[in-house]
Amino acid sequence: MAESKAMEVRKEEMLPEQSERTRETRCFIPRSDVYETADEIVVVMDIPGVEQDQIDISLEKNILTINAYCDPQGPDGYSLAFAEYEVGDYERSFRLSDQIDRDKIQAEYKNGVLRLILPKAAEARKRKIEVKVK
Repeated sequence: MAESKAMEVRKEEMLPEQSERTRETRCFIPRSDVYETADEIVVVMDIPGVEQDQIDISLEKNILTINAYCDPQGPDGYSLAFAEYEVGDYERSFRLSDQIDRDKIQAEYKNGVLRLILPKAAEARKRKIEVKVK
């Protein structure tokens, strides 16, 4: 699979233990799929258990950062006896190149899946050059 030069992606599972956090919960790097067309790059990321108002997306310089906060909730009146599912916050960063139009980035969230639409700048889009016959 060819890697896009428009966005740099690093693969990791969990944030290193030595990173500084202000919340006492685990922090995961959410699994993401990156799709590319001639006009845009789409990032699809799983962040289950997060409400829409708990998602923070920021762009500073060339770094697009996604933070999502999950408050674990169990059924009322029950105590946890056994758990296989780990709950925590999510954090992921992407380094963007100048090929992305930063002013037109969009985000959609539905059913625990965040979808980021990163349109390519007009200069970076593939275009056909017409050959003229003289």
